[in-house]
Amino acid sequence: MASVPSTIEAIAISNTGDFDVIEKQTLPFKPEASDIVVKVEYFGVNFIDTYYRKGLYPLKSFPAVLGKETAGTIVALPTDEKVLNDPDYQARKYTIGGKVAVDWLGTHSSYVAVPYKLVYCVPDSVSTLTAAAGLVQAITAVSFMDEAYAVKKGDVLLVHTVAGGLGLLFTQYAKHIGATVIGTTSTPEKAELAKANGADYVILYKSEDTVQRVLEITNGEGVDAIFDGVGKDTFDNNFKMIKRKGTIVSVGNASGAVPPFPVLKLVEKNVKLLRPTMNNYTFTPTEALHYGNKVFDLISKGVLKVHVFREYPFTAQGVQQAQKDLTGGVSTGKLVINLSQV
Repeated sequence: MASVPSTIEAIAISNTGDFDVIEKQTLPFKPEASDIVVKVEYFGVNFIDTYYRKGLYPLKSFPAVLGKETAGTIVALPTDEKVLNDPDYQARKYTIGGKVAVDWLGTHSSYVAVPYKLVYCVPDSVSTLTAAAGLVQAITAVSFMDEAYAVKKGDVLLVHTVAGGLGLLFTQYAKHIGATVIGTTSTPEKAELAKANGADYVILYKSEDTVQRVLEITNGEGVDAIFDGVGKDTFDNNFKMIKRKGTIVSVGNASGAVPPFPVLKLVEKNVKLLRPTMNNYTFTPTEALHYGNKVFDLISKGVLKVHVFREYPFTAQGVQQAQKDLTGGVSTGKLVINLSQV
């Protein structure tokens, strides 16, 4: 393990709070024998980073490294014989120097050491920039549309924040299956981007009545399923736009967590409501391998196109600005931090 450093540079917080708690720190680095070690080239910035930073999701200890999505190249493989003899490990054919993407909490750093299960091999045709920008959101989009609500040809769907990174991938995958996509977004420019990625109808929620427009488009029936990453601000109106026996998939909390509500809200239309998390669809090595292979195949074939909004520097200020742009509604597509020259 001569190529593995004893310290790393990491984006971390010493306590929860506003953007200013984000720091770049030098931290000790001690991989386990069971870990794969990756030299990081890019990492993606996601809403979940802000949930941990603010304390919405609890952290076990401080300093805590932020981040959940990273891509780079392998510099060291496990030495643990149990791991090396595991058929699930062997099936992935990891190699030193191989490109990989990582889904593991606390990986916004110059090197990461993680269990193999959520280390995804990246094909030659996909760059580490695309892998870091696409991994979590693409697997989320595909697994949620395969399992949370199994999208079918002919379905009519509503995707909130359709011009964000996840919204664009939801749209592309739904159109690949053969569904009709209605999206919501804030500006005409974002609406054009969503349409360029396949959205059939885009509602400007700041100037249009979303409920009224959805019911107009669906002749009063409502949609088969709603994929809602906004949370608190859109939750109640979802019940006015969902079809009888439809499915609401609560994807995220961009406007805040959905408050407690009476389960009797589901009765009026026999609505199904889910609040899934991607990691419960990639829980076993077999599931993770399935979705990793499927997503990178779809990216390689151009079915899923990862739109990068901007690359930011690997500094505290760079990550602060990325989170501000993400939460402030400035961005479209994906925000990434560039470590490739570090």
